[in-house]
Amino acid sequence: MTKEKERKMFVGVVWNCAAELKFILTAILFLFSLITILQFMPIRFSTNLATTCISVPSFSSSTIIDSVSVSISAINASTAVQQPPPPPPPPALVKDELLENGVIKRAFNPFGSAAYNFILMSAYRGGINTFAVMGLASKPLHVYGKPSYLCEWIPNTNDSNMQKHINVTGTKILPDWGYGRVYTVLVVNCTFPIPVGDGVNGGKLLIHATTNGGGDSKFNITDTFLALTESQQDFTNFISTFSKPPKYDFLYCGSSLYGNLSPQRVREWLAFHVRLFGVKSHFVIHDAGGVHEGVMAVLKPWIKKGYVTLQDIRDQERFDGYYHNQFLIVNDCLHKYRFQAKWMFFFDVDEFIFVPKKSTIKSVVDSLSDYTQFTIEQMPMSNKLCLEEDRGKSYRKWGFEKLVYKDVKRGIRRDRKYAVQPRNVIATGVHMSQNTVGNTTHKTEGRIKYFHYHGTIAQHREPCRQLVNATTITVDQTPYEVDTTMRDIAGTVKRFELKMIGSTLQKTRQ
Repeated sequence: MTKEKERKMFVGVVWNCAAELKFILTAILFLFSLITILQFMPIRFSTNLATTCISVPSFSSSTIIDSVSVSISAINASTAVQQPPPPPPPPALVKDELLENGVIKRAFNPFGSAAYNFILMSAYRGGINTFAVMGLASKPLHVYGKPSYLCEWIPNTNDSNMQKHINVTGTKILPDWGYGRVYTVLVVNCTFPIPVGDGVNGGKLLIHATTNGGGDSKFNITDTFLALTESQQDFTNFISTFSKPPKYDFLYCGSSLYGNLSPQRVREWLAFHVRLFGVKSHFVIHDAGGVHEGVMAVLKPWIKKGYVTLQDIRDQERFDGYYHNQFLIVNDCLHKYRFQAKWMFFFDVDEFIFVPKKSTIKSVVDSLSDYTQFTIEQMPMSNKLCLEEDRGKSYRKWGFEKLVYKDVKRGIRRDRKYAVQPRNVIATGVHMSQNTVGNTTHKTEGRIKYFHYHGTIAQHREPCRQLVNATTITVDQTPYEVDTTMRDIAGTVKRFELKMIGSTLQKTRQ
């Protein structure tokens, strides 16, 4: 049968049944219209109709009213729980006043708060009678006022023969050298005259932070907060860690990582330093917004191997401190891992620690073991000058392998980085600690140094922007000369990475 005949047959059938189709369509339209209208009408079933047409449970009017009342009460109760209490009424405004001597006394009415008195990050036990409390505090309060801190230890015991609590004045340390903004970094050291806490009774440490009239001399405000809760097991664990040799020979405390970091540069840095510091090393990375998906892919293999701990510190961005509150972060790291490492290193992810070929990092620190702290000399490297011989193949080379031109300008004071024996450090900074027990040396030339590739860690393009066929060159009035120290060991580092984690990072992007 052709398609033309099928079409004619279909039209004929429809035409012959037109009356029936009209009736069916009209009935369907009426039914849906009725359903729509019923949705907007109150439901009033008679008892007979309800029992005849619909099978529903019967309720008395009092039952329905009681059920509705209970539901409304439950909703009101849940709403009351979720809603915060209303704020206290604002104080009455003080108005200008005309004094008897004809002087107009002007009024000042304060509202709100410019900065928090204290923002707690962490607190750690530092000995049988001492604790360190890390946080942020109002910078103007500390610059222009004299706030004080009282430490109180309260044991968890009902024994009337035991001392209930003990107070001591806290020692405040401002380790950020005045770099703070709205907030400055504060370390409160609480050292009690006697041991506190034991393995039988836990306890808690309270801090009473007093403004002493700072900000408003009319008021002396004290904010009390719980800094630390310690169980019996916590104390036992601390004594065990305190008494044993450190778990790590070397521990890296990283500053806040932020911005759009290059996964490839992080990959190179991590492989290089895991090889340098060895099996008994650990790296604490702090994510202030810089660990995006690409960087996380680089960190994961080393996290699985147990070399890296990643901490999310993005919430500190709420508080306006210096450089993503890096002074706060390194002090937290110091005290958190203080008894787990022989040496702690503080430097950035665009800096590479180097020791001469005939030395190891262990032999270097052993030669400096009489010092609590030593600083490390900087070798500033160009972030764009590369060798002409790398033309066409520089993209296959690692950053520290191809950036070989060193800034040799003289008469410039360059930043140094440092390492400490953490048990003898009370608070720390970014470039060195000023709160140590023991001596510091800066005379480390020839034993250890670091190469600094400033401006490369956030570059996602090829860094070689100028190829040079010379051993020396001056660019923008800065003299450079070739230094292939890092280039010479690049192959060894690449083979080490391949041995440790395989080829998983071979396709890492810039």
